[in-house]
Amino acid sequence: MEFNEQNDREEIYSKPVRAGKRTYFFDVKSTRGDDLYLTITESKKRFRDDGTFFYEKHKIFLYKEDFEKFAEGLNDAVAYISENNNGGNVSAEVPSNEESSAGSWSNLNFEDLDGQS
Repeated sequence: MEFNEQNDREEIYSKPVRAGKRTYFFDVKSTRGDDLYLTITESKKRFRDDGTFFYEKHKIFLYKEDFEKFAEGLNDAVAYISENNNGGNVSAEVPSNEESSAGSWSNLNFEDLDGQS
């Protein structure tokens, strides 16, 4: 029941990012204790055999104590892909630890990594 209550909470801030056939939603919400947290949702339009469509969604909950490690992991993974992706063009600017501590996420660019457009 508590999980559903958190899902129904009103967003404090929301930023949709369209990337190819996917849309990513970065939503800031508040816990009962007024701590802010981030949900990242990937939404992709899918079609049934009868031609009707639905949205397939995957969601990650990210809490403030994990922001720095999450950003570090994202930076490392994007850097690895950028260095090892043959012929692919991957670009992402994720803030340094100093910037992420200040909450300054100014320019995130996610490319469709699986080649679908």
